[in-house]
Parts: sequence; structure tokens; C-alpha cells
Amino acid sequence: MNIEPLSDGKIIEAWKRNASPWTNAVRAGEIESRRLVTDRAILDAVLACRPQTVMDLGCGEGWLALALQQNGIEVTAVDGVPALALAAKQAGVIDSRVMSYEEIAGGRLKLSADVVVCNFSLLGKESVDGLLQAIPMLLKPDGTLIVQTLHPLVACGDLPYVDGWRAGSWAGFSPQFSDAPPWYFRTLGTWLELLRTSGLTLRALQEPIDPRTRRPVSVLFRAHRTG
Repeated sequence: MNIEPLSDGKIIEAWKRNASPWTNAVRAGEIESRRLVTDRAILDAVLACRPQTVMDLGCGEGWLALALQQNGIEVTAVDGVPALALAAKQAGVIDSRVMSYEEIAGGRLKLSADVVVCNFSLLGKESVDGLLQAIPMLLKPDGTLIVQTLHPLVACGDLPYVDGWRAGSWAGFSPQFSDAPPWYFRTLGTWLELLRTSGLTLRALQEPIDPRTRRPVSVLFRAHRTG
């Protein structure tokens, strides 16, 4: 089956090929922005909600789910890439599941949690739009969605500041990586509108800063169900 080079399907196929080197890179602490800023930012944001239950959607190799679990939180970790969900389970994540965003949007994940967290895992177009529409049904009353993603103003680079597909890159990573997944760029305004139209109300926005460059590395959204 031919998959469009800039599409949600291509993202999953590329991550399947790179699951092993990604797991190795994260566990070896090779990603500097994560060591310096973003890992702590997302962990602190979730812990500040004092949740008893968390869903980690797009959990990757499971570092965040495991860290939350070690803080006494009941975590359900979900990823669409079987090798990543398996790596999470092998690392000690108790509840690690393989499920696509489309399946979650279709109601297959019959759970709810105090916090749903998406840490650098909202990369596509249609799959992300559909997933966010489903978030309110995954949240318990007074539940919280926390999203960390690339900061649009920084991630835009020299390209026009408009929504659209962007080619991926493994620049700065080891030669073990190949076939970089594409990603869908959204402006800050588009992110806020997507949250609103998904039945979510923004409660806080944070911009974690790189201590070296004094520029934002990421943006963190904290949103609750509307009404």
C-alpha cells in the first residue's frame, strides 16, 4: 500500500521503523532539550494536578508513564506503535496498550482519567483533530488535558507562519535513525481554536524556556472540559 509522504499514515510508518533508536536515545538522555527543559516541564504540570489516574496518549517508550507511576499514580499508557508500547511495558509500565488515535476517537478506549496527557505526541492532522474531539469523553468531571508540543513561533523556522505539513528531520540524532516522520504545523491561534472546537476550555498556557538561548522550547496547554 502506497502512503502519502506527508500524511498521518506516514508518521506511524516512520515511527515503526525508528522505535528502537528512539527508545535508546531517550533512555540514554541524548536529547538535550528534554534533559534541560521539557521532561521536567511536563512531569511538573501533571503532578500539579494531583491526579489519581492519568492516560498518557502517544506514550512512546514510556518514560513519562513510568515516572508518574513511580509517584503513585495509576497510569494507562497508549501508543499506536506496537514496539513503543512494548518498550513501555518492558520498562515497568503496568498498563501499556496498543491503540491508534482513530481507534480512541472511535470510542475503543473505554476509560476516563483525571488527566489526559499528550507529550510531543500530537504530530498529525486528521488523527489529532479526531483525537481532541474525543478528549472530553476521556476526562472525568473536572478532569484536565495537558498537551506539550513544539512552540509554533520557534518550530516555524524560516517558513511561513501558516498551518501545513512539514518534512521531518533527524538532524542531531544518531545515524541509526532513518525515514524521518513528517508533522503537521499549527499556529498558536490554530491550537487554541482546535481546543475550543473540541469542547475544551484553556485554563493555562506555559512556555518553557531554554536556559541557554532564552527562547521557548515548547508550549504547554492545560485545558478542561467546557461546561
